[in-house]
Amino acid sequence: MDFQQEKKACPAVESSESHYRAWRKVGHGQRFLNTFRGIYVFWMTTNNLFRYVTPVAILGVVIFGFYFQISSFEWVAVVFAIGFVVISEVFNTAIEIDIDLTSPQYHPYARDTKDVAAGAVLLSIIVSAIVGLIVFLPKILLYVKI
Repeated sequence: MDFQQEKKACPAVESSESHYRAWRKVGHGQRFLNTFRGIYVFWMTTNNLFRYVTPVAILGVVIFGFYFQISSFEWVAVVFAIGFVVISEVFNTAIEIDIDLTSPQYHPYARDTKDVAAGAVLLSIIVSAIVGLIVFLPKILLYVKI
């Protein structure tokens, strides 16, 4: 879709053609650097609970993994589960930033979009908890001899 088509499709967009083309001219090297800026923006805009609880939870899971000597396959499952939650939270933050920009006033669709994105994070946490139980529960039960 070129600028004129985009302008017709969304007349509320207040951008000039030169601004539109400027975004298209960003080089690959700068795009790569922008990925790190994106991670920084995520870290700075996410709430404190996620910022401080998640690293502690990840550290706890890693310590448990070493203590219970989980297998290579179990490590892969645990790493993917952790990554799944973090990436879900990153997408949720990106969606929230976009909705805040495009819908500064309350709108029920904006609320629905944010709620669905937050629900996806919750589902990723539930799936990751199930993976954690599959990996660690048998080892914990053997340890406490139940």
